[in-house]
Amino acid sequence: TSYGSSRWTVTSEVLPRYHLHVQKVLLWGRYRNWTQVTDCSPGGEGRGLQQKKDEESAGGNRAGAGGKKASAAQLRIQKDINELNLPKTCEISFPDDDDLLNFRLIISPDEGFYKGGKFVFSFKVGQGYPHDPPKVKCETMVYHPNIDLEGNVCLNILRSVLQNRGPVGSGFWRVTCALLLHREDWKPVLTINSIIYGLQYLFLEPNPEDPLNKEAAEVLQTNRRLFEQNVHRSLRGGYVGATYFERCLK
Repeated sequence: TSYGSSRWTVTSEVLPRYHLHVQKVLLWGRYRNWTQVTDCSPGGEGRGLQQKKDEESAGGNRAGAGGKKASAAQLRIQKDINELNLPKTCEISFPDDDDLLNFRLIISPDEGFYKGGKFVFSFKVGQGYPHDPPKVKCETMVYHPNIDLEGNVCLNILRSVLQNRGPVGSGFWRVTCALLLHREDWKPVLTINSIIYGLQYLFLEPNPEDPLNKEAAEVLQTNRRLFEQNVHRSLRGGYVGATYFERCLK
């Protein structure tokens, strides 16, 4: 965990105890609780995330000389941030230390079509949170079936439509994410961590059956090799058809 003068950044490894926790939840059939991960904020030198949040929590119910109470959304997002358990390919940054309702997520996939890319998402958490989902937008222009050229993201838990899907790729992590993506809609029990894992999953398993970019979805369905070539061309920077993509490789 590191802190700068104008913003702070959070990164974390996915630890074995998290996988054990999720496995127990799956065995018990208590699917809704899998997102309530164990807080694994680092406790090394300097001012760690947990210490920062503990301090904010102590004075977080009141703000400024006027004694204004923190809103329910602010209290809940503070809890979500405390309990973040980020995969090694994800990083969160807060441009304003005093504003937890607006932040950025950077995803850097290390496998799949988008390996080596760097994709930035903005999160805007409204006062209706957690009853309403955050507004999430991809700030990086990307060639992807589930992200359009304006940055809108097609992810089930960010909307209220059930989309039944067939089997996904192998692996325990993928099974866990698949459970998340099969939820009917956003529910207050879900967390920021839920959304982060869902977004990462989109880069590992793009879904052409529920597209925002229909052209990319069609290519993925009919010619995976061409789709892979188009993705690599977009990551390096260049034209895919008539659309120009800025370079977004790390």
